[in-house]
Amino acid sequence: MNSWLRFGGGADLLNELLKNFNCTGVAAANTGAQMGGWFRKEIKSVEDLKGLKMRIGGFAGTIVSKLGLVPQQLAAGDIYPALEKGTLDACEWVGPYDDEKLGFYKVAKYYYYPGWWEGCGQAHNIINLTKWNELPKSYQSAMLTASGDAWEWVIGKYDYVNPAALKRLLSQGVQLRGFPQDVMEACYKVAIDIYADLSQTNPHFKKLYDSLVAFRGDSLLGSRSPNSRSTAS
Repeated sequence: MNSWLRFGGGADLLNELLKNFNCTGVAAANTGAQMGGWFRKEIKSVEDLKGLKMRIGGFAGTIVSKLGLVPQQLAAGDIYPALEKGTLDACEWVGPYDDEKLGFYKVAKYYYYPGWWEGCGQAHNIINLTKWNELPKSYQSAMLTASGDAWEWVIGKYDYVNPAALKRLLSQGVQLRGFPQDVMEACYKVAIDIYADLSQTNPHFKKLYDSLVAFRGDSLLGSRSPNSRSTAS
């Protein structure tokens, strides 16, 4: 994500969109890969998703609703009591470190991965464009430098605290599970269809999506090259 934003044209494309709202943005934090969420019962197939009420939003909610899951929008403080009472069957939040603090493991023992809808939690500083252009270049540079440093600090911290938090959760009896392959494939198919439909009706989405997909393909190709494998080994 950072590579695409900084060097692959991602930041320019995002700011092209933000300009319509008289804003500009700079990447300022990333919490890394997300978990798939907490479930009160085990998920063994796509059929097990049908009728489940899950706190999940955005593209993910739209996608899983096509598979019969019922997405719900709840604030952080409302999730635990809803899970405890059974008015929610599942929820997703962030990852082990943040999830542990909200206590979901006490009322939902099955912890699933990956959070395919949020491969990384990317945050931006969003700034009024008029005010940004009024700033001296030195102040703009300070903001860019500070945002870059924050990005590195945040992902560094999360990569440190998440493994320890996951160990603590497992010691509390949490059952760590990967989503079944048929669930992953079904979600992928629905997601691709939704992205294709959006690309036909939303020019900004199409530009961003096409750029990211192309960059991702090249990135994966590079990571699988013989030199990369020999270096990794």
